[in-house]
Amino acid sequence: MPQPTVELPKDVVTSTFRHRVPFFDTDAMGIVHHANYVRYLELARVHLLEEHDQPYEAYIAQDRHFAVTRCEVYYAGPARFGDELDIVVWVKRVGGASVEIAYRIECRGTLVVTAETAHAMVDSEGRPRRIPRERRQNLARLAGGATSRIQPGAEPKGENT
Repeated sequence: MPQPTVELPKDVVTSTFRHRVPFFDTDAMGIVHHANYVRYLELARVHLLEEHDQPYEAYIAQDRHFAVTRCEVYYAGPARFGDELDIVVWVKRVGGASVEIAYRIECRGTLVVTAETAHAMVDSEGRPRRIPRERRQNLARLAGGATSRIQPGAEPKGENT
């Protein structure tokens, strides 16, 4: 299985979320338990949307959610209680009803984790829904135009919200 992107692409918009590791996130060895990184990814992803797209609450108000369909985390080194982590996040690819997000977590300039998540847009009943056109176009812009199946300006006929 290939490791997620470690280097930041030059043509994407990034967001950096800083997180101080709380004591309760560490295990008996004094390092961040591996499962907690998935929460850190979510914190950074929500921050990215708020900073460069729209607050996640606006998606919820439209009965739209980004359900996680895949999560890959690669561990390069440990983080410990009190460490300040810089979580750099960016949109990697956008589809008609899906988005892929990439992450790079560093502590004092040292790589700790790289990760990728994939998401399907669904309604509150879990039914797949298209990403609204305006949001999809904005997310594609953040990804430097990286889309799958849908190119900006080449919108399919049918549901747009």
